[in-house]
Amino acid sequence: MTFGIENMKSLFIRADDILQGRFRAVRQDSSLKAIYQIALLIVFFGMLYGSVMGSFGGIFGERLWQLVISGVKVPMLLLCTFIISLPSYFVINTLFGLRADFKYAIRAMLATQAGLTIILSSFAPLTAFWYVSTSNYRAAILFNLLMFGSATLLAQLILRRLYQPLIECDKRHRWPLRAWFVTYIFVGIQMSWILRPFIGSPSMPPQFFREGAWGNAYVTLVHILLSVFSN
Repeated sequence: MTFGIENMKSLFIRADDILQGRFRAVRQDSSLKAIYQIALLIVFFGMLYGSVMGSFGGIFGERLWQLVISGVKVPMLLLCTFIISLPSYFVINTLFGLRADFKYAIRAMLATQAGLTIILSSFAPLTAFWYVSTSNYRAAILFNLLMFGSATLLAQLILRRLYQPLIECDKRHRWPLRAWFVTYIFVGIQMSWILRPFIGSPSMPPQFFREGAWGNAYVTLVHILLSVFSN
């Protein structure tokens, strides 16, 4: 019991370090335990928000499966987006002659992913309140896009704090940082389209992947916006 409590305490201390962008969160502790804790934070808080995200239309009967599916998909989305964006980030760092700092930079990026999920989970009560206030499925989709977008933007505050020591040492680090942000957003939007449904229409049975998953997320997003605001 004591071991479990101590580990939980250590995990939440790690979460607090990340939220405050403390330098020691990634620079002074590069142990496997630290990496494990960061990954655990991504999974735990990602699943927390995902479960709430999948509660649109109820939590009983077969809709309960949507909570499980959405809970798995949110950390899956973030980790897949991170992995896909990583090669281009590595190449950009190399082109700018910054490969020597890549080990630290990648830990800062991973810690930021954990920060993003923590921020996202703090929005879960807002999402639940929105679900109670509307039965419009497309509006629910747009609200969750707003939550993800807001969490991603706020997470950049964490990333900038963690990245500040690198920038102070070499101003060139600003360019890979900007490139990462653009790449991450671009990949994240398309990845969320491929992994849909995250919410799941109440008129359809829960499913992990939708048929015809591949397509252009940006074209569909424009159609959704037009359909919502034209009503």
